[in-house]
Amino acid sequence: MNSQSRVEIIDTHCHLFLIDDEPQAIVDAARVAGVSALVCAGVDAESSRRSRELADAISGVFATAGVHPHSATDFDGTAGSAVEELLADPRVVAVGETGLDYYRMKSPAEDQRKVFRAHCGLARETGKPIVVHTREAWDDVLAILDEEAVDRVVLHCFSGNAVVAKEAAARRYFCSFAGNISYPKNEGLRQVAAEVPLDLLLVETDSPFLAPQSVRGSDNVPSNVGIVLEAVAEARGENSADVAAATTRNARRAFGLPALSPTNPPN
Repeated sequence: MNSQSRVEIIDTHCHLFLIDDEPQAIVDAARVAGVSALVCAGVDAESSRRSRELADAISGVFATAGVHPHSATDFDGTAGSAVEELLADPRVVAVGETGLDYYRMKSPAEDQRKVFRAHCGLARETGKPIVVHTREAWDDVLAILDEEAVDRVVLHCFSGNAVVAKEAAARRYFCSFAGNISYPKNEGLRQVAAEVPLDLLLVETDSPFLAPQSVRGSDNVPSNVGIVLEAVAEARGENSADVAAATTRNARRAFGLPALSPTNPPN
């Protein structure tokens, strides 16, 4: 999707602090590609602070605050207090990235579950959505989200099967798809994306990770979210402009982002 289309797109998950180029230049390039806003996701207390700083400094950037399951063992009172403090900032729009990762297991499963539950509590207390990372842990993730009764859930970089997607839809969870939907081996994921209700669909880059197939091998950037959107639209057999409009509405609803005024675009 090129800049001439004038269709607004939102990258609901990226990590600006991990990309080599200057954040302002990255955001400027994304705007040329039609990206009106992006959510910079923290993965620990330090990167969550950095994400908030970027949100304060650059128009159209929003932040999340949380601790990734890889760092769950390091989640102590100091980290918890830092995350809680950051969540009081209106430009920090979600709790996370948090969740469970039983594939890499960089923290023990029990530590991951404890920290995930703590983040669920923060989501309830703040009324902000929770951004959930899941890898080979769907049963436990869905069970904990149910037990913790979190109102708004964003399943980041969705990788679940059709059964998981159906359960997510029943619970009204948002499903966010990244560049891996374009990989040749991921036909199953494309079939799942086709079944997600349009009003629960989101797109993201997870940059600098998961560059779409057409630019695979290079660091991913938020300007590539249009490529992700095109892949999602193709998988669904829908017009990309319609999918862009829907995912943008969904992103604003999921994260409570302000509407973009046509007379007051991002600086």
